[in-house]
Amino acid sequence: MKLVQIAGYLGSGKTTLILALSKKLAEEGQKVAILVNDVGEVPIDGKVMQEYGLEVKDIGGGCICCQVAGTMRKTLGLLAKNYEPDITIIEPTGIAVPNAIKEAVGPEAAKFQITFGPTIVLFDTTRAEKFLTYDPLIRLVSTQLKDADIIALNKVDAAPEDKIEYSKEFVQGINPDAKIMKLSSRTGQGFEIIVKAVRDFTA
Repeated sequence: MKLVQIAGYLGSGKTTLILALSKKLAEEGQKVAILVNDVGEVPIDGKVMQEYGLEVKDIGGGCICCQVAGTMRKTLGLLAKNYEPDITIIEPTGIAVPNAIKEAVGPEAAKFQITFGPTIVLFDTTRAEKFLTYDPLIRLVSTQLKDADIIALNKVDAAPEDKIEYSKEFVQGINPDAKIMKLSSRTGQGFEIIVKAVRDFTA
């Protein structure tokens, strides 16, 4: 079971990407599970779940990288045993730290044959100034970006080019080792790059 994190601050577009990604992977024959720990709910109705064979688990009561890490490990164990997904996509809360989630999973990785796919962190280019001028947000967003294998500059269809370049320079300064790409869920720009990264990534 390969674990893929789609992280990012609240409203960065995680749920939209996860739904599209899950459907695409399922169409390619992958068995996909989604583990949700965000404030909102993943809006997947029964018809969509049945059509694409998705297994969706919701973990509430706190952040899975700290308060409910034990619940997350238990849920992953049950998924591995009862559903045997090829890929499990984790949607953490908007304030979660991706590496802390990896560390929380660590004790169960070998037991349930868990491998780690890419950590994808979304950066909302339409709110770049807010993220880069408000100190508490700068610290949080910077911590998330440092943990990314891939940083997706999201909503590029709705942001002017100067704001996109401003965002790119900022995230490169935070994590020069990450792959940085442009993404738009509305137009589909960058989506195939995400799919390929999830499919082919090896830690």
